Amino acid sequence: MKLDLPLFRPRFPWWGADLQTVANFVRSAKRTLAPHDSENLLIDLRDGTGDRLFCTLDRPAVPRPGTPLTILVHGLTGSQESQYIYSMACRLLDAGERVLRVNLRGAGPSRATCRGQYYAGRSHDFRALLANLPAELTRDGMRAAGYSLGGAMLLKYLGEEGEAAPLLAAATVCAPIDLSATCRRMLERRNTIYHRYILGQMKIEATAAGAEITAAEREAILGSRSVWDYDEVFIAPRHGFAGAEDYYERCKPVHFMGGIRVPTLVLGALDDPWIPGALYSSYDWAGNKALMPLLPTRGGHVGFHGAASRHPWSDEAIMRFFDRG
Repeated sequence: MKLDLPLFRPRFPWWGADLQTVANFVRSAKRTLAPHDSENLLIDLRDGTGDRLFCTLDRPAVPRPGTPLTILVHGLTGSQESQYIYSMACRLLDAGERVLRVNLRGAGPSRATCRGQYYAGRSHDFRALLANLPAELTRDGMRAAGYSLGGAMLLKYLGEEGEAAPLLAAATVCAPIDLSATCRRMLERRNTIYHRYILGQMKIEATAAGAEITAAEREAILGSRSVWDYDEVFIAPRHGFAGAEDYYERCKPVHFMGGIRVPTLVLGALDDPWIPGALYSSYDWAGNKALMPLLPTRGGHVGFHGAASRHPWSDEAIMRFFDRG
């Protein structure tokens, strides 16, 4: 499949991988989807915990009948309010398509409705979400796009489900397909500022009001000095892994991507400061015809702020992929 996309060219002043990456944090974010309408949905995960995912359903002002529902899944410490989620939602709504913006377990508004915490391997939450959506929303089919950690979770889910996955198409943007290698990259000195920020947000998220954690877990979370420590002392023991490396090994998407049968766009920048580009360039893409790699040399981490449009270049890539799927 060819998408006939223009080459990605960075837009001033977002030159270089780091500026592409931080643009999502320093640019003025659009916080309205007007003239489109939105309503809140609580999706019960029905796993005995009582946890319910807080989601927002966006309906276009001028709907295009027969189009699938597109589900958007945020990345680590993100939410339905993340700028890249708003941008993609706006692009889809303007095309007349419905959007479901998901807050993973314990993320954003889901913190108030979930006692548990998401992690990259928690694909069963996405499985439960799809199974419990109202039939009115899924009647015309479903597609999904996952960003960063949300993309890793989506790839794992798709590989586990194979041909049984009830999605027409999927896309990921800057998914860490090897969790251990990505963690090691984040711990490099060049990423100190990124790492400090992300770890701080993870601690706030995991200990916020509504989280069900023991006093020992709270102490361990707040005492973590790195993302690896956080996964070692909290995520791994809480979810049955022997440690952080066991969690990373058992949940890394490359173990599951060979089983994907849904047409899936895998978009990643080779200059991503958080994810080693070699993870993408060395993968055997020819071994699975369901996967379509799109690997520009530039773009940063979930950046792709290009000269051709005020929307990220990744939005256009996903739209073209979905339209031709």
